[in-house]
Amino acid sequence: MSSGTHLLSSAARSPALSTLCGRMRCICCAPSALPAAPCLSTSLSAAPSAPAASRARKGTRASAQSLRSAFLPPTLGFPRSSSSRHWGLGATAPATITLPTVPAGATVLGGAPGAGHVGRARRLAVEARGKRKGGEEGGAEQEGGKYKGTVCLPQTSFGMRANASTREPEIQKLWEELDVAKTLLETNPGEPFTLHDGPPYANGDLHIGHALNKILKDFINRYQMLQGRKVKFVPGWDCHGLPIELKVLQSMDSKARQGLTPIKLRKKAAQFALKTVDKQRESFKRYGVWGDWARPYLTLQPAYEAGQVGVFARMFLNGHIYRGRKPVHWSPSSRTALAEAELEYPDVHVSRSIYTTFPLRSLSSSLPPSLTPLLPSLSLTIWTTTPWTIPGNAAVAVNDKISYSVAEIGPPAPAAAADGADGSASGDDAVTAADPAPPSFGKGKRNAGSLLSSLCSTPSADTPTTRYVIVATDLLQSLQATWHCSLTPVATFLGSHLEGSTYQHPLDGRICPVVVGGDYITTESGTGLVHTAPGHGQEDYATGLKYGLELISPVDDDGRFTGEAKGGEFEGLSVLGEGNVAVMAALDSNKSLLLEEAYEHKYPYDWRSKQPTIFRATDQWFASVQGFKQEALEAIRGVNWFPPQGEKRITAMVEGRSDWCISRQRSWGVPIPAFYHAETGEPLLTEETITHVQAIVAEKGSDAWWEMEVADLLPPSLCDQAPLYRKGTDTMDVWFDSGSSWATVLNGASASASASSSGSDTRGAVSESASGAESKTLISESQGLNFPADLYLEGSDQHRGWFQSSLLTGVAAAGTAPYKAVLTHGFVLDERGMKMSKSVGNVVDPLTVINGGKNQKTEPAYGADVLRLWVASVDYSGDVVIGPNIVKQMGDVYRKLRGTLRFMLGNLHDYEPSEAVPYVQLPALDRYALRRLADVMGEVQQSYEDFQFYRFYQLIQRFAVVDLSNFYFDVCKDRLYVGGQGYLTRRACQTVLAHHLSAFLAAIAPVLPHMAEDAWQNLPNNFPRPSPSVFQMPWPKPEADWLSFGDADLATWGTLIELRSEVNKVMERARMGKLIGANLDAAVYLHTPSASLASTLLALSDSPASGNGAAATGEAAAAAAAAAEGVQTSGAKGAEELQAVDNLRTVFLSSQVHILPSESDLAPLGLDFSSDVEVQWGGEPTRVLVGVGRADGSKCERCWNYSERVGSFAEHPTLCSRCHAVVADLVVMA
Repeated sequence: MSSGTHLLSSAARSPALSTLCGRMRCICCAPSALPAAPCLSTSLSAAPSAPAASRARKGTRASAQSLRSAFLPPTLGFPRSSSSRHWGLGATAPATITLPTVPAGATVLGGAPGAGHVGRARRLAVEARGKRKGGEEGGAEQEGGKYKGTVCLPQTSFGMRANASTREPEIQKLWEELDVAKTLLETNPGEPFTLHDGPPYANGDLHIGHALNKILKDFINRYQMLQGRKVKFVPGWDCHGLPIELKVLQSMDSKARQGLTPIKLRKKAAQFALKTVDKQRESFKRYGVWGDWARPYLTLQPAYEAGQVGVFARMFLNGHIYRGRKPVHWSPSSRTALAEAELEYPDVHVSRSIYTTFPLRSLSSSLPPSLTPLLPSLSLTIWTTTPWTIPGNAAVAVNDKISYSVAEIGPPAPAAAADGADGSASGDDAVTAADPAPPSFGKGKRNAGSLLSSLCSTPSADTPTTRYVIVATDLLQSLQATWHCSLTPVATFLGSHLEGSTYQHPLDGRICPVVVGGDYITTESGTGLVHTAPGHGQEDYATGLKYGLELISPVDDDGRFTGEAKGGEFEGLSVLGEGNVAVMAALDSNKSLLLEEAYEHKYPYDWRSKQPTIFRATDQWFASVQGFKQEALEAIRGVNWFPPQGEKRITAMVEGRSDWCISRQRSWGVPIPAFYHAETGEPLLTEETITHVQAIVAEKGSDAWWEMEVADLLPPSLCDQAPLYRKGTDTMDVWFDSGSSWATVLNGASASASASSSGSDTRGAVSESASGAESKTLISESQGLNFPADLYLEGSDQHRGWFQSSLLTGVAAAGTAPYKAVLTHGFVLDERGMKMSKSVGNVVDPLTVINGGKNQKTEPAYGADVLRLWVASVDYSGDVVIGPNIVKQMGDVYRKLRGTLRFMLGNLHDYEPSEAVPYVQLPALDRYALRRLADVMGEVQQSYEDFQFYRFYQLIQRFAVVDLSNFYFDVCKDRLYVGGQGYLTRRACQTVLAHHLSAFLAAIAPVLPHMAEDAWQNLPNNFPRPSPSVFQMPWPKPEADWLSFGDADLATWGTLIELRSEVNKVMERARMGKLIGANLDAAVYLHTPSASLASTLLALSDSPASGNGAAATGEAAAAAAAAAEGVQTSGAKGAEELQAVDNLRTVFLSSQVHILPSESDLAPLGLDFSSDVEVQWGGEPTRVLVGVGRADGSKCERCWNYSERVGSFAEHPTLCSRCHAVVADLVVMA
């Protein structure tokens, strides 16, 4: 990583540190496997090193470049610190310091003197730059390495490089060995928390949507664990259904298929499903998702199937299951009925719509008598997009409140015919008498029927019988334009007057009634009259029940006409193909068809085969949703929905839905346990028969239904009647499978008083390499799982899928919704917001993100935590995007966070908890940092509670970069590195860092578990580690004292930090102007007309009136508080330096800060670099003048601060008073 992306470190102040850092990477990017060195030397020597002097003269900018990062995590596009671009040492030979023997296994971040490093270290010296104002060369040449051993460098074994492809699996193995999740389940003191897993389908590889879903669930579960709750996550898989059945069939050749019996198919399907489960399970585990992977729930397990039969039984006994002949969504391509959730609606489907006439044969007595003479030539006119349903027509429905007109059809007006006026066509689309070509139905944009062509021509002997049509009055003009004719109204009346009239079916001559339909009949399109075929539509069926209409559905399982259609004329023709065309041609041949044209609209498709479906009446099993719809709607209102609009969506779906067809005509599924009388076909279904079958399924699995004889499946009391019955072949809808999971996984069956009785614990372990061996036991035990579940979390499409099927079964069988809260997420799109497609090549494979692709340069391995960080970064309440650029950005953010952790770990290597500094003794800067920590952790916790993980991402990123790396870490490096080991200022900072480290680990652990655990396992030896895993630590809570740092103090420091940013801008100009090199070369001059702000700045500055930095809000306040608490600070090493921590020169990283009493005091200083800025003070914008000049005094060789005291100490003439005291202590210790 380029050092140009780092903030300048205050560690760059020190030439001694420069020598060490120059031969290594900074703490944020250095590998951990480097030789170690102790923090401090034990002896000092002035003996120069000739080889080192020789190399030092060469100089190099490399060390300056590396020092810019100086142990600070890189930023995320925030302004760079104003620290120097130029700093360094003189070219004189550095003195050496003898260091103790390096302990085996120790590591110094960035390296330390040792074999292989000494030579390079001695070569890296940086030339000091900068001139005194007036052209005088500033400063004596500095000695580079004389005091390098007195600097306390960070040390940690926590590497900057995650090495995720190796390290993450090692961490996951550690979790398994420690059995952390189980231990927490047993030891956490809180209430149980149950997030019930919606089962993915076991029919292929996982995609990025699966990763989004499971990782979101893992965020929540891990957070709840850290909150002390008992969390048990039982993953599941949906293993039945047509997709798996089709996969099996596709894997077999035609010969093998011929000998395939239902039981053989079921065995192969089970093997396929279990292999898929094994593969998907390993992917989920690699994502870092915790769960009971050895014992998941599978819908093919016998106990699960038995529980599902129990739900069916309870619904049946409650009167919510019935068998009936009704129109259902039927898939000819799959040869089975489909539920609404198994449909999809492509944006564009082209149907062939028709306008056709039905000749009236009698008029209602409510109609005007004047219409009687028109009866021989009067017809009803309907519009439909499914001409193939005309053979099933049993009535024409009208809206009793709509106005209808009898209109005479004639040729278009001459002007309109000529130029297409009034919406009529001209040219090729016009209908004229000179249009002799027969229509080619089913092709082209539009085809006029022979009836319309005749009516629009000059009357002749061949004029058709129909000349008057009945249509909705409001549609006369639009129909006139569509048909390219004239429509002249001759009578008008309400639809209610038409009821009771009759018409002749245009194909088979049956006499059918005109009836009143519902609100679905409108004047928005069509003719206002609706062709009604009770066997081909839900609304038609309802109308048919009302009027006792015949239910005609002459279509077979393959979607072809049966012999019942038009006397066998259409038999064998596909209703979606040639059969549709044949109906249109037949209508045209008997002068009934007006117009046929292409019509684009949404149309239901089979979501598996991607082929159109039809409505077809068949004998099916239904859940009577109408019977418990109000209870379901009431249950919806008792659930918390995230986001809130989810409640409106599922409410609308339940309100508008019809009864649920739960039977399927397939082999791979749970059987509907019904027997049928061999002669009458009447079903046999009782509590006794269901309970007996349920017990068999619990013991032997649902295969027993196909393997056992009727006599064995019937209860003993009915065995003698076995010859009279046959087994049903229908299986349950897979949505009934997954929708019953609450009864078996959550033990909801007890709440429903189910007939299910499969034992208190039917659980058994399943090998994670089942490889086709079918498990016979349920993999979920109910102990520790709540019913209703605390949370269901799936994609937004599950409002019409799993959420709804679970709701309906829960309400119908147990009287309650099976969940307390429901959280939904959107779909995953590519970076451009486009749907992912293999053909387009924009698919993002989660495992490729984690492990890398074939070309590791173009598809590097980022690890699971980077993928998880992406999940946390997006607002999943809507659709989200991902792609290579986004993943790369996440990798950069991940490295920033890792660098933040590494800084804390490295600077706590010698931390002694017993020497932690009491809060009352901390400088204001440290107390400000703890207040910010408390505030941020409160917001982080709330973001987890609200499932707003993108807020967590924003908070933790900003906190790590802005609050810590850009500010607190930056201003603390001086006291951490050169302040002296064991000194109060350094221990105070370490105390604060220790609190930050614990909180930071807890905050990131749910999202970045591998990073958090890696850091936990690399905690310094003396750091308190009460548990083997980071997830066993309690969620850190702020101490009460932290909040005593009031809002006014918080605002003050906010102003200081804002002012720091403005000062940095002026320093940067001064640096560009060659006035200064490093920030420490500078003295800052400030003036503000605000008396209160000036007083605060004065108290924190080096101005004479300030008492040389005796911070009224810093050390003085801390000392007063400490005295009040009886805490002794006098005599502690470095206690006198505490006053400097809150000094503005520390905040600005400059050597001096002066507060000018008057604006006029600025001019005599002759400063070339100044600025007039505004900062917020007391809630108002406040003016501050900022100037930058060269610092007074000489530069300390050890810390690089300028001081008048440099040169005052004979034994160390190049040191400031602070550094002299530190070095003197070391000599005494030695």
